[in-house]
Parts: sequence; C-alpha cells; structure tokens
Amino acid sequence: MDPVHEGTVLGERYRLEHPLGRGSMGRVWHGRDLHLGRPVAVKTVITDAAVVTDPREHDRLQQRFAREARAAATLDCSNVATVYDADITGDLRWLVMQLVEGETLGTVLGERERLDVASASAVVAQICSGLAAAHAAGLIHRDLKPENVMIRRDGVVKILDFGLVKLAADDGPALTTTGQRLGNLLYASPELLCGSPAPDTRSDLYSVGCLLHHLLAGTPPFPSENPMALLNGHLRGRPPTFAEQGVEVPEGLQALVSSLLAKDREDRPARAADVYSALGPWLPAPSAAADLRRFAPEDPRRPFILPQGPYPV
Repeated sequence: MDPVHEGTVLGERYRLEHPLGRGSMGRVWHGRDLHLGRPVAVKTVITDAAVVTDPREHDRLQQRFAREARAAATLDCSNVATVYDADITGDLRWLVMQLVEGETLGTVLGERERLDVASASAVVAQICSGLAAAHAAGLIHRDLKPENVMIRRDGVVKILDFGLVKLAADDGPALTTTGQRLGNLLYASPELLCGSPAPDTRSDLYSVGCLLHHLLAGTPPFPSENPMALLNGHLRGRPPTFAEQGVEVPEGLQALVSSLLAKDREDRPARAADVYSALGPWLPAPSAAADLRRFAPEDPRRPFILPQGPYPV
C-alpha cells in the first residue's frame, strides 16, 4: 500500500491535500501546515527497496537528500521558491516548500508558443537573479527546464525544485554517480550529458541558453524526440540561429544566446549576474504611471515596469 495519500500527515504537521504532479524525483502535493494554517507544497520521494538493494547506496541516497535539503534551505531570494522543512520517515523523504500560485513556464509556453523579446528577457533575467544567489551559496541546480520555473500572478519568476542541487564546493564524498542522467535532455549541458564529475555553475547557464532560445523561437535549440539525436545535438551540433528559424531577434541577443550555448563552458559567460547585465538593453523600462489593469496574468514584464507594485487580486 502506498504510504503517501491524500490526508497523510507528515511530521505531525503537514497534511497532504491533493497531488499537484510528478517531478523527476517523486510527487509534489498541495499541502497544509497545520501549525501555521498556511498552504505549502510538499515533495515526497519513496526509496524503492526493489531498486536500491544495497544498504550503502540507500544510506548515500538518504545522506544526499539531507544535505541537499539543508543546502536549499540556505537560499533567501525572491526568485527561488523557499524551502521550509525537510525530514526522512523510514524510506520516505519529504521536502516542504513555498506554494507558488501561478503557472509553470511550460504552461505559459503551451498557451503562447513563444514570448516577445521583452517578456523573454524578463523571464530569463529573473532566473539569472535566482541563480546568482544560488551560485553565490555554492549551489548548482542541474535541472532547469520550463516545468521547474513558475511565473507568479504578479509576474515574479520563481525557480522550483532545488532537490537536484549539487554543492559546487563540496569537499565531502561524491553523492551522485558519474554518468548519471540528471535533468531534462532538452535543456541539459554537454558536461552533464557526458557525465562530467565536476559540472560547475556554467552548466546552469547552458540550460539558461536553452530556455532563452525556447522562449524566443518557440522550440528548444535541439528539439528532437530521438534521445541519441538530441544527445548528439548538445555535444556536437550547431544550434540554429533565430534568423534560420524565421524569428526576428536583436543581433546582441542572438550573440548572448550563442555564447550561452557554447559547447566548451570556458566560452560561456562566467556568472549568472553577467547574463542578467547582458539582458539589460531588452528589459522593460520601469514606469510609475503604469496601469495595473494592463497586465495579463503571469506577465513577467510586470516586476520591471512596476517594481514593488501591489499583488494583483
């Protein structure tokens, strides 16, 4: 019998109300903090004894979860979903996070196909703001994709799921196996796909390049559904230019995307903060006279046009 179901209370505090979906490492639930009366998101991961038969591997998974939860909880940034709590109950690992009301970037892309330059720049600039904070704390996300990015109703972008983070300056034992396929192939860096034992923050920036390309062109740079063709594209293929895809994009923005998608990480921007700065020319200009009613739901331009504007009702 599944030990996790609607009505389950974890840690004598967090009641699971209904599932929100499945992630790369388990299920995500809409839950309620019974002590504070607030809604939360709860990620649950069950260690499958049929798959993890080695007690030492089981212990490594538990250690990895505990360390990653502590690492994620250190982040305090408006563009990263806050981690509230985490624990291990038997074979069940659970993580309690801020519940973000809005839509995933994947849903937004499904509705609009692609975004205009200002909106795409606003999304990616906010992602880079969150990554800058995470990278400064020594964390790498490793699984950036549209489903792991939420756009809140006021246009604030939140990075979700730091459950796959890796400590960038980790002097302890390696808790992930070389060659392990983490993240979504459509947005994964060449070094992740090669099983590099030491991917760094520039791996996330490659994923940022894939996301920015997708936002502007309506398709990832290597959209093949064939895993081997997709792998070959990331490792050796030349991403199509926006002009080749019939999309009009400023020359400087094309140059930025090309640098982010460089095969050799040495050729990519060094820091997420540098990418944020490079996006400056295409970010929406602030306007104190902006009409609150002009913004559509989940409009990522809003935080730039109307900084600190009231949350839309």
